[in-house]
Amino acid sequence: MNQPEGSLNLPFNRERLQHLKGLAMVLLGAVLWGISGTAAQVLFQRAGVRPDWLVATRMSAAGILLLLCVAFRSGPRSVLRVWTQRGDALRLVLFGIVGLLGVQYAYFASIRYGNAATATILQYLGPVFITVFLSLRQRRLPRASQTASVCLALVGAALLVTDGNFHRFSISPMAVVWGLISAIAVAFYSLYPQRLLEQYGPAATVGWGMLIGGIGISFVSPPWAFVGAGSITTWGLTAFVVLFGTFVAFYVYIASLRYISPGEASVLSCGEPLSASIIAMVSLHVHMGFAAMIGALCVLVTVTMVAVEK
Repeated sequence: MNQPEGSLNLPFNRERLQHLKGLAMVLLGAVLWGISGTAAQVLFQRAGVRPDWLVATRMSAAGILLLLCVAFRSGPRSVLRVWTQRGDALRLVLFGIVGLLGVQYAYFASIRYGNAATATILQYLGPVFITVFLSLRQRRLPRASQTASVCLALVGAALLVTDGNFHRFSISPMAVVWGLISAIAVAFYSLYPQRLLEQYGPAATVGWGMLIGGIGISFVSPPWAFVGAGSITTWGLTAFVVLFGTFVAFYVYIASLRYISPGEASVLSCGEPLSASIIAMVSLHVHMGFAAMIGALCVLVTVTMVAVEK
């Protein structure tokens, strides 16, 4: 029996389409993360919204939505399973408070004192801290390529925050400090929850981490205690940050790992600082000098090198 022309290519085409679907999902998540940073900058600097309030609202709502998705797909038991193991439950609390809450608050604080573009690029120094930490833990010198990556990242960060004038910062020092803290927190939450991710899956782990972090900061700034200029724009941007910039972005990134490798996802996620920089410069007229743009490019190249090597 003769097969229809092109039928032999169907498996290849289906696999290729799934791979392209995964790539598109990562890029969508990265762009949404980038846009949410710019939206947060507007909320902080024009509407007077406090970073701790936005973090509490964002993490609590996104955590609940992620856990509801896990319960819908895999059943309520899969959501609650982590709490049956005391050791894993303690790890989850530490991951939520130190890891996710640390990243979220430090990142938004950096935006408040500076801008979304610089804060996002500084946060992407996380892989550099991972490289240094692993070298120290394994008591060995980093490989030549890793040393080159670290040096390139440090040069890039210096150019980014000084715009080539090494006698002063081109942005607020507090923005730099909080940006570096967010990068350290990224390194922590990238390394620490490996056991949790393997045992309970990324969606449940991130969902609980978000909810725990949101509850933790709610003791300081509960979501119902809003401070700022309430308007349609304010609530619209807040809804975007919570729904699209957090829940949808995390969900499509996690779901993309069914179709592509973590290495590919890490490389493509570099679209976040790129999109944040472009949107901030176009919509908010954030100025970045030539040296600062070279520095940003150095950081992006470093992250790509680390991701490819990983």
